[in-house]
Amino acid sequence: MSLQPPLPDPTTELAPTGAISATEPVPGDPPQSPPPTKRTLPGILGVALALFATYAGLIAILLPIQVALIDEANKVANLAIIMTTSFVFTLFAQPIVGAISDRTRSRFGRRAPWMVGGALIGGVLLFGMGFLDSILWLTVFWVLIQVSLNALQGPLSAITPDRFPRDRRGVASAMFGLGMQIGATLGIILAGQFATNFGVGYSVFGVIVIVVTVAYVVIDRDWSSKEATVAPWSWKQFFGGFWINPKQHPDFAWAFSARFLFMLGYFVVSAYGLYILTDYIGMELTEAAGAQVTLTLAGLVPTLVAVAISGWWSDRIGRRKVFIYASSAIMVASLAFPLIMPNMTGMLIMNIIIGFGFGFYMSVDTALMTEVLPGGGKDAGKDLGILNIATNIPQAMSAAVAGVIISALGGYPMLFVFAMVFVVIAAVAVAPIKSVR
Repeated sequence: MSLQPPLPDPTTELAPTGAISATEPVPGDPPQSPPPTKRTLPGILGVALALFATYAGLIAILLPIQVALIDEANKVANLAIIMTTSFVFTLFAQPIVGAISDRTRSRFGRRAPWMVGGALIGGVLLFGMGFLDSILWLTVFWVLIQVSLNALQGPLSAITPDRFPRDRRGVASAMFGLGMQIGATLGIILAGQFATNFGVGYSVFGVIVIVVTVAYVVIDRDWSSKEATVAPWSWKQFFGGFWINPKQHPDFAWAFSARFLFMLGYFVVSAYGLYILTDYIGMELTEAAGAQVTLTLAGLVPTLVAVAISGWWSDRIGRRKVFIYASSAIMVASLAFPLIMPNMTGMLIMNIIIGFGFGFYMSVDTALMTEVLPGGGKDAGKDLGILNIATNIPQAMSAAVAGVIISALGGYPMLFVFAMVFVVIAAVAVAPIKSVR
């Protein structure tokens, strides 16, 4: 009777950030993560929902209202100052926290300590936002909150390559995108309920982000990395790792550029949604807050449909770029309606159509990003954090860009023209990526 070598464990798969192992690693092994469980996808969805609900509720409703109440005459400039300052301070928050989380050794794994820490600090600071009555202190608190929430988002995005093999990341990416879009919708709806009592609104979001994040890391535990072997620390290597040579990694550079351009086109309109309704459509502030909720709800169903179809479809056919092209075309078409119909009807049609476009984009974007990481993704936390800068910079600078466009380049209509142009350029930037179909 011949002895056959044991068959490999079918639940063990290699992942770029380490090994996906069905058994907990022994001391001295490199960092590893368990295969996804039935709690992983709902967990990613839940944390993304809480995080992006907080982002959207604050940026679209609570912060603009508070800024306007403090100084109505200078609201556009003041909002731009707050958002631009936060952009400067949060520029490298995600890649720095991501890089440190790649090397973190704790009994709760690499990502959990940073996710919980970011949620706790950001959530507690939100409790104090409603008591502020000066632009200076509003800026200080906003910067600290943004840095904290980015410290949560960076490690959260690394869970997909940590625990899912390449051919299943479309579904994981779709779940993240679903959380982003539904979260934004629910966040705006929830924030709209506190338009006249924004202090309570801030506190509610603080509680949500803390409770959901802590619940996820407890319920869907990662393998311990406390005794894992990591490379010796080097400050030179740490700081040098933030420069990724575009000549050596052109796909990474093109992916970064494409996301940056797309997000700038998207956020330059959405960040000023409330002021578009008041100053372009002609609504009162409280009426505009209610209309913002209506518009967000109008885009929810199209987004859910697009995300549900495209994430599964992308994995099935093994293609990502075609969905980016489709989303860009849909987005451009939607942005034309407020120019043709500068009223609530035009805004409503735009939000319905843009829901399809943004849903298609978000369902495959994260999956595409995990497939262009340098070195196969061995430093995924840091590298995905760098790619997330391509979301954070446009979001943070959108208020400043919009302020310049409104005041110097033709007013609110030019926001929609600007957005169309940049979304088209973003689609063009995806074409040269060779490692992803």
